[in-house]
Amino acid sequence: MSSTLLPVEPALGVAMAVLVVVAVAVSAVARLGYDRAIVTAALRAVAQLALVALVLAAVVRVAPLTAAFLLLMLATATVTAGRRMTRDRSWTWAVVPVAAGPLLVVTTLLATGVLPADPLAVIAVAGILIGGAMTAAALAGRRALDELIARRGEVEAALSVGLLPRDAALEIARPQAATALIPALDQTRTVGLVVLPGAFVGMLIGGADPIQAGAVQLFVLIGLLAVETVAVALTIELVARGVIVRPPTPP
Repeated sequence: MSSTLLPVEPALGVAMAVLVVVAVAVSAVARLGYDRAIVTAALRAVAQLALVALVLAAVVRVAPLTAAFLLLMLATATVTAGRRMTRDRSWTWAVVPVAAGPLLVVTTLLATGVLPADPLAVIAVAGILIGGAMTAAALAGRRALDELIARRGEVEAALSVGLLPRDAALEIARPQAATALIPALDQTRTVGLVVLPGAFVGMLIGGADPIQAGAVQLFVLIGLLAVETVAVALTIELVARGVIVRPPTPP
């Protein structure tokens, strides 16, 4: 059944193409440097969503394929977050903050029966949580590593007065890295007042009761907030301990 809000017809494709052109034009005029990246991102989104729609139709019928698809989502999120932080091989440790929160939340929800053991439901919830953890970890890692490089002298000063390397790194990196939680906090604070999020709107369009749609959206937001908090905390800890590092820039 097609959506009454966005009917799938040629006009929708034209509208999206126009929006991409507008974004590229603004980027070019403002010299943001992301002209090609905008086009690439839009084309990848079209191809990936089309492929995912086809794949999901098959994997939800076979339990091992569902598990494999979840692992693929996790691997992709790990690579994305890790490569955003550093080009050093230590980026692979990004799997810890990306996976820890979603795994804990999804396992708990399945064990308590809050989340039905339906492949589509598990994939949808896990995807949302993994995506949030990926973004939070990437932001926290980048900011923590940037701070440690930019304020290297302060780290050395902290070491000189007796602080352990981990403690010195935390003192410098933690305040800025923790700001990676701001998007999640703002989204949760302003839900319903500034933005009607996708899960809520989608359920309403699909005919769900507004109360039910609101409850589902609230669950998603609170789950994301918990998962992203765990991701930020673990990322900061890994950076402070020197597990995730950024190699020095050659002179």
